[in-house]
Amino acid sequence: MDNEQILEEALDFAGEILRNDFSGHGYDHIERVYRNALTILREEKADSFLVLLSCALHDVDDIKLFPDDHDFKNARSFLTEHQVGEETIKKVLTIIEEVSFKGKDTKTPASIEGKIVQDADRLDAIGAIGIARAFAFGGSHHRPLYDEKLKIKKEMSEKEYRAHKGSTIAHFYEKLLLLKDMMSTEAGKRMAKERHEFLLLFLDEFAKETGHGREQD
Repeated sequence: MDNEQILEEALDFAGEILRNDFSGHGYDHIERVYRNALTILREEKADSFLVLLSCALHDVDDIKLFPDDHDFKNARSFLTEHQVGEETIKKVLTIIEEVSFKGKDTKTPASIEGKIVQDADRLDAIGAIGIARAFAFGGSHHRPLYDEKLKIKKEMSEKEYRAHKGSTIAHFYEKLLLLKDMMSTEAGKRMAKERHEFLLLFLDEFAKETGHGREQD
C-alpha cells in the first residue's frame, strides 16, 4: 500500500471514529488541521507523510473523547494494520502525545514534523473557527458562556487544566489568547497573528453587548 492510500484511509478511519462528535473535535476539525499542515509544508522542509499521517490520527485517541485510553489504542491499531514501519509508528505516536495544550506542562515537539502538526492544530483553536469550536465545546460540556464567579486560571498544570470547569469566555484567557506566542513555524506565526486579532475583536464586541469578556484581559 502506498503512502497516498494510507493517508486516505487514515482520514476515513478518523472520520468513522469522530463522526458523532459535536464538541468541536469532529472530522471537520481533522480536515482543517490537515489543510493547515499542507499550507505550512509549503515553507518547511519536513517528512510530509509523517506530518499528514499524524494530523489525520491526532484526535482518534483524544483524552477528552476517550478518557480511559492512555495507550493510543486506535492510532496504534490503524498503523499496525496498515503495516507502517515501527520507527514511523513511534514518531507518529510521539507527535500525537506532544500536540495537545496542557497548560504549563505543554511541550514543544523536538521534531519539525511535530512542530508543524502542533501549529496546524493550534491554528484551528483561534480565529473565527476557534471561537465557534470554543462555544461548541462549552455547550456540549454544560459550561456557561461567562461567569465572573469562575476565576480565570492561566498557570495550570496538565492535571489542573483537564479538571478545570471554567466558562467559555474564561477559556479564551486560559488557552486561546496564549496560542499566538506558542507557535513554532514562521508560517504558523503569521497565520496565528491574524487569527489572534480576530479573537480580540470578538471579545471587544462581546464585552459591548454583555458587559463581560474583553475587560478580563
